[in-house]
Amino acid sequence: MKIAIGADHRGVNAGLGLVKQLSDEGHDVVVLHCRENEPCDYPDAAYTVARAVASGAADRGILLCGSGIGMSIAANKVHGVRAALANNTISAELSRRHNDANVLCMSADTLGAKAIRQVVEAWLGAEFEGGRHARRVEKIAAIERGEDPAAVTT
Repeated sequence: MKIAIGADHRGVNAGLGLVKQLSDEGHDVVVLHCRENEPCDYPDAAYTVARAVASGAADRGILLCGSGIGMSIAANKVHGVRAALANNTISAELSRRHNDANVLCMSADTLGAKAIRQVVEAWLGAEFEGGRHARRVEKIAAIERGEDPAAVTT
């Protein structure tokens, strides 16, 4: 799987740790974030990773900042991106199974390296269930198109 990773200055060290883990697992990892010890703004990294996922240049994206919140908000502004903030394995797994999240956002400040690895493993290991959840994801897509999600009935 091709995975784009992005981080701001508060998440860069955690992001670099993930690069090795994911590469060792056989994933094709593209690093799209700032350099160590350089301040940078989270919307820049979020946009770069979200565009890579939305365009198909990457299958999934992972974003890290201090809280994960700013990354999630910014990434979700890109059409076709369903970015989920997950700070535990249950929310990571459900974001994939129920919401077909294609970008994972995490807090580099509150999660340690071990927890980050576990959240990523849960997220990458979960598959979208479809069924009733597919209708809900289609409603999200309707909102992106400027349509009333209540009109989606399939």
